[in-house]
Amino acid sequence: MITVSLCMIVKNEERILARCLDSIADLAEEIIIVDTGSTDATRQIAAKYTDKVYDFAWIGDFAAARNFAFSKAQMEYIYSADADEVLDEKNREAFRLLKETLLPEIDIVQMYYTNQLSHGTIYNFDRELRPKLFKRLRTFQWQGAIHEQVNLEPVIYDSEIEIQHLPENNHKDRDLAAFARQTAGGERLDKRLHNIYAKELFISGEDKDFMEARAFFRQSCHDMERSEDEIKEAACVAARAARICGDTEEFLKYALKVIACDGCAEICCELGEYFLQKQDIDEAVIWFYNGAYETESILNIRSGGDIPLMGLARCYHAAGDEEQAAVYEKLAKEWKLPEGK
Repeated sequence: MITVSLCMIVKNEERILARCLDSIADLAEEIIIVDTGSTDATRQIAAKYTDKVYDFAWIGDFAAARNFAFSKAQMEYIYSADADEVLDEKNREAFRLLKETLLPEIDIVQMYYTNQLSHGTIYNFDRELRPKLFKRLRTFQWQGAIHEQVNLEPVIYDSEIEIQHLPENNHKDRDLAAFARQTAGGERLDKRLHNIYAKELFISGEDKDFMEARAFFRQSCHDMERSEDEIKEAACVAARAARICGDTEEFLKYALKVIACDGCAEICCELGEYFLQKQDIDEAVIWFYNGAYETESILNIRSGGDIPLMGLARCYHAAGDEEQAAVYEKLAKEWKLPEGK
């Protein structure tokens, strides 16, 4: 059976920390909790479960805090958890079985994060695999009878364990403020963070957030080292920001850039909003319809679902066609995430 170090970074989690630890503490041989500046009873609650509670001065870097927590671990594997996670009894048993049967060559175990869409997170999936259990020390072996080489790729196992994600609030203000600070300082986001920033804007962002992000994503649109997908998502953000501030010329410039890259549901919705504001109902209907039925979303899955359907309802309300408006309102209300998402 493998041994597990449970590692967590926390701050002001007095309301939910015990809930998380009660569901996982007995599955770990060691519990390490790193506090990044709590002003409530978080540290006292943590101390009821472990004597390994450490302080870490917050420097605006989650990776640094998590690496510090990992550096304190002594067991064979490290389980990384957040305070807003819970394992139910069925998945606690699955975790126990995993500990008894995990093959020694496995470096990372992925588990399903669930309940994502109920809390306005940046994810477009309600059930998503995430790496959660990590071998603390990896061994490297040579492979190949000739032209031998060391295997550098981790061996990953996709388990069926499901972790309930139950945040008390949306962290979008914290996340978007962090992105704004990073990019304002001239930092170039990698492809993954670039995508997450754009997603969080379209899923949870307010007008002010788009305006703060405008300069960065305008620059991304002209960054020759960005992929077509990155330029497409950047142009979506730049177009939304231009529409918000009433810059028609720039709005159309970035909207057309997305259309030239095969388009997406997000930009169709933006064009629908633009023409609806111009009271060009017929044109708005075309674009909202394309968002709902002819294109795929790239940032917010709702951009290909209830958002354009409600846009169509608003168009028909504006045209005085209440019967057709009611049809699309009903479709928007009944829209569900496609199976498997």
